[in-house]
Amino acid sequence: MSAPDPDAAWIAAALTATRPQVLAALLRVFRDLDTAEEAFQDATLRALRTWPRNGPPRDVAAWMILVGRNATLDGKRRVARLAPLPPEEALSDLGDAEAPLAEAIDAGSYRDDILRLLFICCHPELPATQQIALALRIVSGLSVPRIARAFLVTEAAMEQRITRAKARIARSAVPYEAPGAAERTARLSAVAAMVYLVFNAGYSAGTHAERAELCDEAVRLARLLLRLFGTEPEVMGLLALMLLQHARTPARFDAEGRIVPLDDQDRALWRGPLIAEGLALVDKAMRHRSPGPYQIQAAIAALHARAARPEDTDWAGIASLYEALERMQPSPVVSLNRASAVGKAEGPAAGLALADPLAGALDGYFYFHGLRGAFLQQLGRTGEAREAMGRAIALAGTPAEAAQIRQQLDRLSREGSALEKNVVRPVGDRPADASL
Repeated sequence: MSAPDPDAAWIAAALTATRPQVLAALLRVFRDLDTAEEAFQDATLRALRTWPRNGPPRDVAAWMILVGRNATLDGKRRVARLAPLPPEEALSDLGDAEAPLAEAIDAGSYRDDILRLLFICCHPELPATQQIALALRIVSGLSVPRIARAFLVTEAAMEQRITRAKARIARSAVPYEAPGAAERTARLSAVAAMVYLVFNAGYSAGTHAERAELCDEAVRLARLLLRLFGTEPEVMGLLALMLLQHARTPARFDAEGRIVPLDDQDRALWRGPLIAEGLALVDKAMRHRSPGPYQIQAAIAALHARAARPEDTDWAGIASLYEALERMQPSPVVSLNRASAVGKAEGPAAGLALADPLAGALDGYFYFHGLRGAFLQQLGRTGEAREAMGRAIALAGTPAEAAQIRQQLDRLSREGSALEKNVVRPVGDRPADASL
């Protein structure tokens, strides 16, 4: 096997890193997603041909924008006038032509360009599945086959999903001017939610490698947001939340793909650098004294991360944070997470007392029945526990979730007594609420 080409590796990394900035600027120029993508591809092809021979440009993003813009305009002129393209040397040997453009990018609307691109991908008229697919295709540059594999659909179905999203955006006449302060705030909130949807899709995917990579991509997008909004505490909280959750990924499943409960995880497998970065971001965000939902969830994840052993977990502190989140962002799922933490801090009876009133809202929710089953078993109500766990199996969203509950049922049958502590994770519609 031949050694990897260092030039190819560097070029691939540079193109990936600059893609959002370049595509955003080209979108502002051409005001059409397909045209901007084609311009980026043209620039990519020229980079692959010329950089290994001539070396990299001084400013990669500026070079890509200039080449992509010129190549597309030349193509349009050729179609209009049937005129030949300039020679390759004229287009590729730009000298310092990118320098003025680099200065314009630095002094201009770079942040608004990127935010506009992200906002277009999570346009409110698009369903969440199309938002995620479009963001992964446009902003991240993932191929349609790779996205299709991640979401377990055919390439044709994913291509159609992305095409429909683009068509809906074209019909909606999205404005391309720089947004005002109020609109920018609204856009940031929508973009953060979309990025978290990407992470959640990967985090809940279990051991499926293609989907698990979505977590890495979501983290990359969150880092991009933090670069754009370096003093925004909720963006810090969003990135911290994902880093702290993603740090536990190596320990969340065993070799057979079964879920490993938090108390049983080998904490030596947790990724220390991600935890350290996440904890630092939590502390930095909290110093702004402007708490938001992402910051609170990150603080919950931080308490889990700071516990060297399961018995060191500050469950009272976690319950208090869920209570604050419940006031800020009330929902039955948040209340269920609080019930789980209270059950840990004060005992299963206290947790069950908070969980039972949620039955009407969460009867179709896997984690509700799993948590009730754990509480009931700890209280010695074995028959009711078995019934609740059977309901959880019926509602399980993945084989790993169903297998987790079946293990508990098997243990019930064998022992007829209490299950091991914390076999069901604190629940939630967000990865931060999970204890796995």
